[in-house]
Amino acid sequence: MIIAGLVLASAAALLHVYIFYLESVAWTTTARGVFGTTAAQAEATKEMAFNQGFYNLFLVVVTVVGVALVAADERAAGAALVLAGAGSMTAAAAVLLISSPDKRRAALTQGVLPLLGTVAVVVGLLA
Repeated sequence: MIIAGLVLASAAALLHVYIFYLESVAWTTTARGVFGTTAAQAEATKEMAFNQGFYNLFLVVVTVVGVALVAADERAAGAALVLAGAGSMTAAAAVLLISSPDKRRAALTQGVLPLLGTVAVVVGLLA
């Protein structure tokens, strides 16, 4: 079950790399179509999105380092990092869902994979 959790957490990390790209690199171009913003809205929120994108990238780094540690037989430290990274992704998606119910699709898109990964890792650790 831990392997399944690591695969799901890795998939969540890949998705969050894409989110990083949208928020920190393509906010005023490609991301406008994804997030439904106008040119003026994108320009006004560019700095906030840039920062938020890096937050997502840091969650990726924590998760990937955790996966690598588990693969290197450092199970306790690796699992802790995977749970911190994927758990934070899940929590951020929950905050989005609660604070902006109209963005339910986005919250589920960014939150389901890390949630499933977190659950699978926990079940695998308890088995």
